[in-house]
Amino acid sequence: MASLKLLLSRARRHCLSNPASTSSCSSPLHHLPKYFSSSSSSSPSESQPSPNDDGAPEPPERRLRRPQPVPIQPVSYAAKPKEVPPPSPETPAQHDAQAPPPPPREAPIREARARWTREDIRYMKDAPSISPVSYPMRVAPLPEDRASEDAAVEGAEAEKGNEGREKMEVERRRNEAANQAAVIRRRRLSRVLEEEEQAMVPFPMIIKAEKRESKAVYDLAEAIRLVKANARAKFDETIEAHVRLGIEKKRSDLIVRGSLVLPHGSGMKVSKVAFLGEGADADEARAAGADIVGGPELVEKIANSGGKFDVQKCFTTPGFMPQVLKIAKVLKPLGLLPNAKQGTLVSDVARAVREAKQSNVDFKMDKTSIVHVGLGKASLSDDDLRENIGAFVNALLHAKPAGLKKTSKYAGYVNSFHICGTMGPGFSVSIQSLSKAADHYTKVSLS
Repeated sequence: MASLKLLLSRARRHCLSNPASTSSCSSPLHHLPKYFSSSSSSSPSESQPSPNDDGAPEPPERRLRRPQPVPIQPVSYAAKPKEVPPPSPETPAQHDAQAPPPPPREAPIREARARWTREDIRYMKDAPSISPVSYPMRVAPLPEDRASEDAAVEGAEAEKGNEGREKMEVERRRNEAANQAAVIRRRRLSRVLEEEEQAMVPFPMIIKAEKRESKAVYDLAEAIRLVKANARAKFDETIEAHVRLGIEKKRSDLIVRGSLVLPHGSGMKVSKVAFLGEGADADEARAAGADIVGGPELVEKIANSGGKFDVQKCFTTPGFMPQVLKIAKVLKPLGLLPNAKQGTLVSDVARAVREAKQSNVDFKMDKTSIVHVGLGKASLSDDDLRENIGAFVNALLHAKPAGLKKTSKYAGYVNSFHICGTMGPGFSVSIQSLSKAADHYTKVSLS
């Protein structure tokens, strides 16, 4: 080792002291570069000894003494390529799609491939092979080719049109069938809903009250004519009057009631009249046409009848009234207890019984402050009905309560007056025409 170092130091001093001979001097380690270089070739100076000036070969002793330079050649290594995964058993199309695109063919790459060493080849031996891609040659079409192509296109379009029309026809038929099925389903559903509605109990709902339009007010003669025109029933209808009074429902002390004899009769059955009394009054009642006449014995019979007394009117005198009060519990529920307001407690017995047999009419206000009364038949003439209505209005004015403080005869007392048939509509009558009819009846009765 020490001798090697000494040899190297002498060679370096010799080269530095004789620079001209630097190129010709040789080093005892001139054979080392070939071990460090990847090139397999060596220069001719390394293989053959340099001759002397006279052409004779240099002796080996001199060659060993002379220092020789150590040529250093650059070494370059190619970049290590990335590892490529081993090829998998795939289809050729997928293999071509996953393969990297081929690099452009340029001159530097060719030179680099020419200088590849064994180490480079060792790294690149597993690289996938790239199959060449070839494209078909494009040729301009000829006129006859173009005509054949046009004919083929027209034929294809015609076939497509026929197929489209067939598809449209099929779709139309399908839609018609679907519509018919939908109509049948709706009809069945509506029928089922109707049956369910008929079977179901209607649920109570709050219905808004409709505002009634104000009806026209007619004159009495016109209202009678309209009522008779609408009386179309098979029987002789009764002409009824319905009067709404201006008396409060809470005022039980203000009760309107009365009776009257219609001038032309009501057309109803003759009332069955009874008279409770004795002596001369009983004889007058029999002469006037009373159906049942009796004294104390009749009172005892009614008391033992069990609440049954089949008459429409029951008259008596003030003198016999204490005996009648014994059976008040039987007569009052039947509405037969004699009363001065109803005209059944009388002093003139003959006249009262005679008027009762002549279709005497009673009226009374109900709980809703309305008076309902029948005033004749539709078979009567217009004038007869007008006189009957006038008589009723006159009796209604005489039955006006004293506690009702109003200055006028009608204002605040009679709010509305309607007449109608048994089966027909009602018609409102004006107060002015009613007043004229009542005044006419008063004049006729007084004369």
